[in-house]
Amino acid sequence: MGKTEFKPGNMLYPLPAVMVSVADREGKDNILTVAWAGTVCTNPPMVSISIRPERYSYRMIKDTGEFVINLTTEDLSYATDYCGVKSGRDVDKFDVLKLTRLPSRQIKAPGIAESPVNIECKVKQILELGSHHMFLADVVAVTVDEDYMDERNSFHLSDAKPIVYSHGKYFGLGKQVGSFGCSVAKKKKKKQK
Repeated sequence: MGKTEFKPGNMLYPLPAVMVSVADREGKDNILTVAWAGTVCTNPPMVSISIRPERYSYRMIKDTGEFVINLTTEDLSYATDYCGVKSGRDVDKFDVLKLTRLPSRQIKAPGIAESPVNIECKVKQILELGSHHMFLADVVAVTVDEDYMDERNSFHLSDAKPIVYSHGKYFGLGKQVGSFGCSVAKKKKKKQK
């Protein structure tokens, strides 16, 4: 198998494509799409998003210290792309896309009701790293769509058909190929008849 050297760059793909909803101190809200998002730690629960300072929503997050990460789905793929290419300076994305503002539990920025998961965040630290500034944030509340809960109160995100982003394209997730611990799990013996 041959390998070719490639220019240094961000080749960590696929990534979650999330819609981040924000509001300024006067209550004017916006949605932006972010692919540079991730988990930082479990305890305390923390996430990060990285945004260019020239983005319209950047100042809203910096001033209020709040945002909501809204997970995206195949049904939200058009809105996900639109919120990444249109500026909130020019359009009200909630209205244009007919998305529903979901009141948050712990912060003032709204979530997106059509998203299966809404992660409310409070900024803990801003790291000015170069082209993007990273917002490290505490997760202060999470809401999930009851349509994806089962009778045992387990949440099934895969039923919502989440999407990911890779090299300028959005993809649905394929079939499950394993689960955590499958490499060390003991094989179940088949019952003899």
